[in-house]
Amino acid sequence: MTTQIGVISDTHGLLRPEATDALHGSHLIIHAGDVGAPGILEALTRIAPVVAVRGNVDTAPWATGLPATEVVEVAGRHLYVLHQIEHLDLDPSAAGFAAVIYGHSHKPSVEVRRGVLYLNPGSAGPRRFTMPITLARLRISVGGLEPELVSLEATRGA
Repeated sequence: MTTQIGVISDTHGLLRPEATDALHGSHLIIHAGDVGAPGILEALTRIAPVVAVRGNVDTAPWATGLPATEVVEVAGRHLYVLHQIEHLDLDPSAAGFAAVIYGHSHKPSVEVRRGVLYLNPGSAGPRRFTMPITLARLRISVGGLEPELVSLEATRGA
């Protein structure tokens, strides 16, 4: 069985219809911070259960309940979620994590280091400079982790 995780970050208060379309079919959604408004999480919860962490712009009272980091177990694999990769204060490989999911930079990235997947879905919110508008899907199965970056510009336009 394959579990599909929707991974989104840096919405900054904007949840595009293209993002909700791309997240349909997810068994779980991970928001890697800079949510921007509580309505974002409420809307995502209508698609699938949501795990979210607090980003540097999430300073309003509604966001105080969001943790700075979160550990998610999916299909026997542990995922470490935080907003800024610079705040990673552990060795994910030594700690047994299969993946580190983060945001903040607005730059989508898929990289494997020492057997650990590092996944930044990029920004799904307002365009920043010339950065792409993206999110990610992460399929988890017995065979491993399969990340996919999804351009939201290709679905309906920017």
